[in-house]
Amino acid sequence: MVIASSCNRDEVITTQPAPEIIVEGDGVYSVMVGEEVRLAPDYRNAEGAAFEWVIDDEVVGTERAYIFMSEEIGEYYITLTVTTEAGSASEEMRVDVTAHDTPAVDIAMNDITVAVGYKQRITATLRKTEEECEVTWTINDEEVAKDVTSYDFEATEVGTYRIVATAANHHGKASDSVTITVVNAEDLNLIYEFDTTEYHTVAGRTLLIRPSHVNKSEGVTYNWTLDGEEQGAETNRAHYLFNSSEVGTHTLEVKATTYINEPIEVSHTFTIEVIEEGKYRRERTAASASVFSEVVEYMPAPGQFIGDMKTAGFTGEELTSDDAATYAEGRLRQNNWVSLGAFGGYIVVAFDHSVENNNGADIAITGNSFEGSSEPGVVWVMQDENGNGMADDTWYELAGSETGKGTTIQEYEVTYYRPTSSGMPVGWTDNNGGSGTVDYLASFHNQPSYYPTWVTNSSYTLRGTRLEARNYDRSGNGSLWVQPAYDWGYVDNASNRDCAEGVNSLDIDNAIDILGKPIKLEYIDFVKIQSAVQSKSGWVGELSTEVCNICEIVQ
Repeated sequence: MVIASSCNRDEVITTQPAPEIIVEGDGVYSVMVGEEVRLAPDYRNAEGAAFEWVIDDEVVGTERAYIFMSEEIGEYYITLTVTTEAGSASEEMRVDVTAHDTPAVDIAMNDITVAVGYKQRITATLRKTEEECEVTWTINDEEVAKDVTSYDFEATEVGTYRIVATAANHHGKASDSVTITVVNAEDLNLIYEFDTTEYHTVAGRTLLIRPSHVNKSEGVTYNWTLDGEEQGAETNRAHYLFNSSEVGTHTLEVKATTYINEPIEVSHTFTIEVIEEGKYRRERTAASASVFSEVVEYMPAPGQFIGDMKTAGFTGEELTSDDAATYAEGRLRQNNWVSLGAFGGYIVVAFDHSVENNNGADIAITGNSFEGSSEPGVVWVMQDENGNGMADDTWYELAGSETGKGTTIQEYEVTYYRPTSSGMPVGWTDNNGGSGTVDYLASFHNQPSYYPTWVTNSSYTLRGTRLEARNYDRSGNGSLWVQPAYDWGYVDNASNRDCAEGVNSLDIDNAIDILGKPIKLEYIDFVKIQSAVQSKSGWVGELSTEVCNICEIVQ
């Protein structure tokens, strides 16, 4: 078989070089549904060549250029092979087919009822489009603002106000709305709710009894009684710090009072079981494993790898919390990373025995950090205090280098809102009056949304400890983002003190309680890792803690 052409002239033999394919840029093209894109690379040494374009093992073209078009959104991989007598060359190109360049808009906020004079910033999140969108705001069909993505609402009169944000370009328009009901301050109903009325703790430890929803910060009095005795210093707080050394069941009551022409009261009664220290400790046996035994819960914040089927290994069938935990456990069993998304996203694992608090580090957690790329996660630990095998006891944070600093925020809360359309950023608000987005990076990921598929509500809230962001653009032009490490005490953090080869070592002795005070835990049964920074690094996307494995350090 002839594999090269040559000639003999004056006894000098020359051989024709093999062909080369020169693809522009990175070989990735983007086109909208139903529109054509022409793939026409340059060639060297391709005289008399045969061309073959293949998609999914099917030959779709035999010309020097190929025109691609699809009516379905997705990623399409096209392999071009060029063959001459001198040999062959192949290159793979990718075409990302996206929806039409129509606008989409989302207001990251739920309907609320407020008092006259209350100020509320309303932010509209837009899908990125090639053609710039014009944004218009209306209240009860009257235009109030234009060409801004945020609107500051304040009503001086009672009533119902429907605020609509509309984004429009030549391809079409889209709207989203929120309704704000405004009442007189004295007519604002008191909402004072708790997730549960049954608690338990260990003798001598501090337990926080905290409402899940309170809508009034002024004009409310609170009265707490414990086992029938009024609690003096704790009175007139919406929350209660319980601590008792008496083993047994205690009854706690609270009465919240406000005035709407006449007194209105909301009351709750709680039972608190105080358990003896170490009662349900599970000793290590010869059969015990040092690696975690089960993923109890996986609840990420929105992020570019959430729902991603190409890189992150999602199947698209993660429709329940159990499905999500199964996905995460499967990844960790293979030492593959699991992304926790933006701030607050977390994963909870259990061990098949109680992990002892020995001298030095007790837990090893693998991430994928390296110098210049740290995305820190805070670690929490829990004892199975009531012995029911469930992670429904008290979480204790493991203190790190940022604990106690003025730049660190305890009890930070972020609410994420489901986008109204595919390909959109995920909007969020926090409990400090802040707001922002988790950006949609269409160049890298094309899942419809970064919002978890198994979260059925239109919004969900995550709470934890937030560290100050340290990421910055070293290049000055957005091309090189750096995410420096924190000194110690965090996961997915390339610390010089507690990280070796991507593994962070954590010490149970660093556990602190809700007041930030050290607490002695002789053992733990559950570990939670939670994304600790709310920030973005340009084209790299949101900072998101990644976890690859969690195990006990056996001494």
